[in-house]
Amino acid sequence: MAQSERLQKYLSACGVASRRRAEELITSGKVKVNGRIAQLGDKIDPKQDVVTVFGKRVRHTQQNVYLMLYKPRGYLTTMSDDRGRKCVPELLRDVPERVYPIGRLDKDSEGLLLLTNDGAFANLMMHPSHHIPKHYRVTVRPSVTDEQIGQMTDGMMIDGYRTAPTKVRVLDRQEGRVVLEIVLYEGRNRQIRKMCEQLGLEVARLKRTAMGPLRLGMLPQGQYRFLTAEEVERLQALASRPAPTEE
Repeated sequence: MAQSERLQKYLSACGVASRRRAEELITSGKVKVNGRIAQLGDKIDPKQDVVTVFGKRVRHTQQNVYLMLYKPRGYLTTMSDDRGRKCVPELLRDVPERVYPIGRLDKDSEGLLLLTNDGAFANLMMHPSHHIPKHYRVTVRPSVTDEQIGQMTDGMMIDGYRTAPTKVRVLDRQEGRVVLEIVLYEGRNRQIRKMCEQLGLEVARLKRTAMGPLRLGMLPQGQYRFLTAEEVERLQALASRPAPTEE
């Protein structure tokens, strides 16, 4: 019996693009299956069907690559920008495989960013049911109260949804500034910045320092390194665990 899979999943697994971007390519008519323009929702048999993107045949032959980048401030977590702003692929020009980001860090944030060409791994890392802790070092101004820390810890209403509980602790306190460690178990857009804004706190610096067992460590800003097989396996195992519960 033929083994069929969704076209966007196949394109993602081949390293063409993330699954979301693959869906955009399909709906814009850039993908063909056996010479006909594909439709979103199509399934294909990778062993039998010929898939092309922009007229070039796609084959699942590339080696899977997993790497972590220290994204500097000022770079967009996207593959390109029509306004000419700096994007993370500019920091990865010597990586022979086409990789794309797992999740994102906003332009004004910095720190650990994972990239891969393994679509299945990327989807595992980003699936909302998988709660991989992400650690951030956040400098806020002018100060922070125990009540504000408690609100972030318990969860807040942001954009019509309640954020999941977080872990927050003070790393350093000086006049006019406080450095916090914030651990998130979900990946909502600009969540830390929105929480701080709602509490009247200015975010002076936001840096992701760890993701699950991975630590940014001494990796220089703007540089990357490949993950080891053990690190990939540990991330996959962590993503398979049940969500944390509050004691």
